[in-house]
Amino acid sequence: MSVFVASPARARSSAALLLAGVLWGTGGLAGSLLASRAGLHPLSVATYRLLVGGLAGGLYVALSGGLRGIPRTAGVFRRLLAVGGLLALFQTCYFAAVSLSSVSVATMTTIGAVPVLLTIADAVRGRRFPRGWTLVSVGGAVAGLILLRWSPDGTGGSAGTAAGIGLALVAAAGFVALTLVTARPVDGLEPLPTTVFGCLAGGVLLSPAAAWFGMGLPAQADVLALVCYFGIVPTALAYAAYFRGLTGAHPVLGALAALLEPLTASVLSVLLLHERLGAVAWCGAALLAGALVVGYWRPEPR
Repeated sequence: MSVFVASPARARSSAALLLAGVLWGTGGLAGSLLASRAGLHPLSVATYRLLVGGLAGGLYVALSGGLRGIPRTAGVFRRLLAVGGLLALFQTCYFAAVSLSSVSVATMTTIGAVPVLLTIADAVRGRRFPRGWTLVSVGGAVAGLILLRWSPDGTGGSAGTAAGIGLALVAAAGFVALTLVTARPVDGLEPLPTTVFGCLAGGVLLSPAAAWFGMGLPAQADVLALVCYFGIVPTALAYAAYFRGLTGAHPVLGALAALLEPLTASVLSVLLLHERLGAVAWCGAALLAGALVVGYWRPEPR
């Protein structure tokens, strides 16, 4: 009986993680368009992302009566503060890495390091060596990401690039910590309220720095629509799905789901922006997709 109960639950958790990865991938295109059309610094874009996502999700939770069910305990407060702080850390370090190196290097380093660091952390915590299929999946995913996103632009070897890679690794560590923290549920705290208050806390923490760079938005319908989409779909919905998926899936599987972000972003760039991917990039996309299939068919036992 336990097999039939566990399998649907694990399937739902895996589907939620897949949904989160795809939604994050649409956020890359939306954030890029918002930055270019509104003339915003990347850190200001990240701040809008967290604040709008938190406010939109909070409005839904309030109207649905979900606020009444949240316990006012020290454990809930610590969890929400931790989620907000880690979201702010992740966003800050990632965009600082972008400014010091390049988008491709920062993205590849951050997202590629996440499943590796999480596999190591899980092995240390569990005092056991990862399974062979997990190593195959993580190794193939990282290799596929390198082929998909690597585009040397003459910055390699500079001090700025080295600092950018260091900050990208800190961002990856922050995302790993966020994954490990939220994988352990708190009694009475659901994924959506966790997302709402975590985004609000992270947005408030980033606001002073974002205000320094400027947060003015032009009164244009397309810009306002981008802000709403960016905050709601690839932020509030995506993180809620991610936190929901972590309640029934292994954290390493969650880290692999995050690799759907660059894969989705690349496909959307080809379809919507008419960008072209070379043969090496397409091989990387295929390798990345294959590694994700292995990870979902042969997951680590929770």
